[in-house]
Amino acid sequence: MNRELVTGLAQLSAEKGLPKEVVSDIIARAIKRAYGDEEHIDVKVDVQTGAFKVYLLKTVVEKVEDPKIQVQLDTAKKIKTDAQLGEVIPFEESAAALGRIGAQTAKQVIQQSLREAEREQVFAEYADREGDIINAKISHFEAGSAIMELDRGATAVLPRSEQAPHERYFAGQARKVVVLEVRRTLRGPQIIVSRAHRALVKRLFELEVPEIFHGQVEIVGIAREPGSRTKIAVRARQPGLDARGACIGQRGLRVQAIVNELGGEKIDIIEWAESPERFVANALEPAHVVRVDIVPEDKTAYVVVPDRQLSLAIGKEGQNARLAAKLTGWRIDIRSESEVRAELEPEPEPEPVAVAEAVPASEVVEEAIRHDLVAEVEAESAAADEEDLDEEDRALLGGKKKRERR
Repeated sequence: MNRELVTGLAQLSAEKGLPKEVVSDIIARAIKRAYGDEEHIDVKVDVQTGAFKVYLLKTVVEKVEDPKIQVQLDTAKKIKTDAQLGEVIPFEESAAALGRIGAQTAKQVIQQSLREAEREQVFAEYADREGDIINAKISHFEAGSAIMELDRGATAVLPRSEQAPHERYFAGQARKVVVLEVRRTLRGPQIIVSRAHRALVKRLFELEVPEIFHGQVEIVGIAREPGSRTKIAVRARQPGLDARGACIGQRGLRVQAIVNELGGEKIDIIEWAESPERFVANALEPAHVVRVDIVPEDKTAYVVVPDRQLSLAIGKEGQNARLAAKLTGWRIDIRSESEVRAELEPEPEPEPVAVAEAVPASEVVEEAIRHDLVAEVEAESAAADEEDLDEEDRALLGGKKKRERR
């Protein structure tokens, strides 16, 4: 019977990755359920061999009314010489009494219990590893999500939203991922992993930089646009230690290893500063900053850069300024020196416009009358002069007027 129910406790433990004590407890509960009376059944399992014994628990009484759960005092003393009334005495039951149907039921219960124990084991293991980096291999794809194989038969899901935009994934590919969340579902624990979360960058630096792993260098903040660029702020917790140099490594080997793991994603390592002005200026590297003015009420940093550095400070499509703002927590307003200078210079005063003095209406009327009178007098004088001319002069004057009309 032992061979039918348990082919070997050690084998089960190795296959399922479960402690032997857990498996033995599963077997004991399965056999109790197969007997149909868990209250009056006790099972002892040998954790080394997988062998088990079944005991019927009977209460010592003067008069037996139910032989399945009761025993007379005289009979009990044959098993235990000092047995007393009311005491529970275990009687060993033959495993053959379980029968074929009972054995089959026990097998089914064991298999189901093992699956439940496996799921619980996986949940307990990975629930404590949220934020940790793990190795996984892509098994297949479901609706755009990559299903990844973990240790001991566990699986994880890499959703499309947590995939780096520039990376290409295929079955059989091994990747480092960070555990985001572990959920309980009807089908067992669901492990959500990511390649796009900033925690992946942090864990990679901990793996590559011993000073970070041992706490000599601290990662203060990370701003990331996965697949494109990341800014990471670090500071030394040990006097005299160059935090940036430790992260970069000799000839840039440390940071280059992380860049390679992230598929060529650019990484800017920023020196953290207690002063907000200095921190904002550092965060805008590689651009050179002339001045930073902090307005705490607006949570805004007004930055002045040289004219030739303006596009570098803003970055392609505003990426450099955007990441700097995420890293520092300040809204950043960047302007060039010429813009600031133009705002500070006073505007020239407009030249005065000459305005003619207004003439009274009465004077205008008088001037018009005077002009008409002068014109009339001149016309009469010209007519009189023309009458005094002889015929030859009139002819000459008439020809002149015709030419003027033409």
